[in-house]
Amino acid sequence: MYTLHAEPTGAATPPPGPPPPYDPEHRVSAEAAGEGALRVRVVWNGEVLADSTRPLLVHEDGLPDRYYLPPEDVRTDLLTASETRTTCPYKGVAAYWSLPDAPDIAWAYHEPLAAVALIKDHLCFIGTVEVTEPARTAQPARTA
Repeated sequence: MYTLHAEPTGAATPPPGPPPPYDPEHRVSAEAAGEGALRVRVVWNGEVLADSTRPLLVHEDGLPDRYYLPPEDVRTDLLTASETRTTCPYKGVAAYWSLPDAPDIAWAYHEPLAAVALIKDHLCFIGTVEVTEPARTAQPARTA
């Protein structure tokens, strides 16, 4: 089993300005981790914001892998829609959500581009993210 912890980064407000120019060599893809293959928990100041065994992984050149979670696995009742919108030339237009003490902590693509169509309406977080691979069930020892 492994666990990855990313410490809170403070406000997740995206940088101002236009999106970067499109690079045809830049690669981005999305895939399902497989039901139960990974458990992703998002915790902010001790509060669980999301807990999912159905994450989607987005792989993008030059960036760490990101976990996009189905809205059913997210405490959307704790989040407030933000007016922030950013444009990625590879994924589309992102909409953001905030907590009272963490502006723009999560984002989603309501109309993602074809390469990442799978992530439609799934949420991704900046903050404390814990990713755990479930422990493998021990196999009984064979006897001769």
